[in-house]
Amino acid sequence: MIWRLPATALVSIFALWIVGSPVTARAEEASFATGLDGLKSSSFKTKAEAAVRISESGAPQARAVLAALLDGRLYIHRSDGGVVIGSEDEQGFTDGLTGYALPAVGKADLKKIIINNLMRVSLRVAVSRLSLRAADPAERQLAVESLLGSLTSETVEMLRESLAEERDSDVRATLQTALALADLKSSDREVRLAALRTLKGSMYSEVRSEVVALLESEGKAEGGADAQLREAAAAALKSIDDRRFFYGLLETVFFGLSLGSVLVLAATGLAITFGVMGVINMAHGELIMLGAYATWGVQQLMPNHLELSLFVAIPVAFLVAGAVGIAIERGVVGFLYGRPLETLLATFGVSLILQQTVRTIFSPLNRAVSTPDWMSGQLVINNALAINYNRLYIVVFSMAVFLALVAMLRYTTLGLQVRAVAQNRRMAMAMGVRASWIDAMTFGLGSGVAGLAGVALSQLTNVGPNLGQSQIVDSFMVVVFGGVGNLWGTLVAGLSLGIANKALEPYAGAVLAKIFVLVFIILFIQRRPRGLFPQRGRAAEA
Repeated sequence: MIWRLPATALVSIFALWIVGSPVTARAEEASFATGLDGLKSSSFKTKAEAAVRISESGAPQARAVLAALLDGRLYIHRSDGGVVIGSEDEQGFTDGLTGYALPAVGKADLKKIIINNLMRVSLRVAVSRLSLRAADPAERQLAVESLLGSLTSETVEMLRESLAEERDSDVRATLQTALALADLKSSDREVRLAALRTLKGSMYSEVRSEVVALLESEGKAEGGADAQLREAAAAALKSIDDRRFFYGLLETVFFGLSLGSVLVLAATGLAITFGVMGVINMAHGELIMLGAYATWGVQQLMPNHLELSLFVAIPVAFLVAGAVGIAIERGVVGFLYGRPLETLLATFGVSLILQQTVRTIFSPLNRAVSTPDWMSGQLVINNALAINYNRLYIVVFSMAVFLALVAMLRYTTLGLQVRAVAQNRRMAMAMGVRASWIDAMTFGLGSGVAGLAGVALSQLTNVGPNLGQSQIVDSFMVVVFGGVGNLWGTLVAGLSLGIANKALEPYAGAVLAKIFVLVFIILFIQRRPRGLFPQRGRAAEA
């Protein structure tokens, strides 16, 4: 039988829906507002009831208010009695009822809403429940992860309800991990075995702790341990540790690559000047320092354009360091060719002059270079591996500069002349190459690349007059280890030494790790004096 509603009935239903929607919204707002008023009470019982009312109101601001209450960021405005939410850093405040930003509010105008430990427990559950209903899967994922260390019968039931409704695969996997973690405490042996199978390879520290606790409890069990359960727990723990070791190794390699990338940038300029001109430039570290100060200076001139300032600082640092390098070559080094000891002493004196000049102009205090938002934060792969964006971008930047430099030396006229002078200076001059001009351009190019290394270093450490001193020794080590004048050798040596340093640091510490690397290079050079990739040509044989 088919039922047909008359047109008047359809109109009535539609009218009721239209009228009912604002009525429902008003009911939510009224319940939420009543809950906010209840939070102003001095009675913890009244505040707990108010928090329940807020969580059940369905209002969009409910989660923000309860999270602020839990974190101690919820206040009462002394003048009008309104509820105010403080930001994470307490630099901004919003209206608890509307969510709108408030004008300047001082802490003296506010009174914090106090809660007790019993309320904190219920608030965590309420905030998690509201987060599990959020539209953003990432927010739901964080909500589940926050519950891993505090699973109760109530939260487990809540997670089971969420699992039945969840459609996102990543969130479902985390929900299943949380429920399996709860099942480890079950009295049913089969449930515990199934939970251990689910938890194999999990990256969460809470999971590993519970599996270790299960193994220990089975080892102390009266009447003998359950062999199958203990074997399953041991297998789960091995799987977890193997994955954590693998991702830990990847993290070490990444940090080594980021350190090695800075070493490559710092040493590439030195490799060019040392390889082409045979000049030991002890002021190379100060040229790196000038690049870092140029980055800081650009940020001071562009305070409202922090996101773009780093892009502007790249050519500025290159030009500043390159110009100073050309001045050093024309004013000092150019008169000392063929006299390496005098050149070393002269450039060492130049380094001291540059350091004191910077101290005089900028003061001896360190300067902090701000990191743009697009370089801040981490790329989280899992709980055992997170990649810092600033280090990732530095690796990309270093490789881009290196490849651009290789392309310039290979495919441009200047590069051809630089390589000709490096291989045989007299023959190049006989062919019409202006060796003195090439020397100046080469020194300027190497100095400019050192300035780019300063841009990268400014994102990893504070900028100060002594910044270059810590880089000059490492730069020479990279150049000697890779092979004097060989850019590809510099790349391989820089990345290798960076990874070696980071691999040794957890076991030997930062200082001993550098000492071990230095000892290794000394022993290596005794066997291969020309480095990994020795320079070829008549100049190398001379």
